[in-house]
Amino acid sequence: MPIPLVTRILVADDHALVRSGLRKVLDAEADLQVVAEAEDGAEAVEKALSEDVDLAILDVSMPRLTGIQAAAQLHRVRPGLRVLMLSMHDSEQFLFESLRAGASGYVLKSGADTDVVEAVRAAMRGDSFLYPSAVATLARDHLERDAAGKKSFDVLTPRELEVVKLIAEAYTSKEIASELVISVKTVERHRENILEKLGMRDRVELTRYAIRRGLIQP
Repeated sequence: MPIPLVTRILVADDHALVRSGLRKVLDAEADLQVVAEAEDGAEAVEKALSEDVDLAILDVSMPRLTGIQAAAQLHRVRPGLRVLMLSMHDSEQFLFESLRAGASGYVLKSGADTDVVEAVRAAMRGDSFLYPSAVATLARDHLERDAAGKKSFDVLTPRELEVVKLIAEAYTSKEIASELVISVKTVERHRENILEKLGMRDRVELTRYAIRRGLIQP
């Protein structure tokens, strides 16, 4: 895919100050332009699919859908769209989940002022961008998994993760059904399957799980 003369960018973060800061850094470059903003993951998916954007920068932790969930949806529906994850967490789990979701890179907020421009250009070239310690993390994980024959720990489907997030955010079954455009009966079936897969009993345990997975903030 040829690199456009000006890369059109969507910035999604639930903090207006972060969006404003990224816009300032990116718009200062002649070949980059922020053309859309979103304050949660669901809005990010909607705008990325409805507006003319080449790349989306998604905060890992956002309401409604996390950045990782949004990235996975976009990767399925619009695989040509480049995606970068933005996070304040130097987290192996978030890093691995971001890459599995189809992200081209992972940028720490602490270094975003200097890294985000390089990350965008790398992604548009078809390359990956990782902060320095992430490279060592990936190499170590690859060696460990190769030696131990480990399999991915994720037993939940993307839809089940969406349901877990909303349950943990105290949505009712009716509200979850409305948010995901499914029936209440389907929501209840998902809930039962999730509890059975995870060996859990109630919403309290699901909320703890959602926090550990980075689906919601504690």
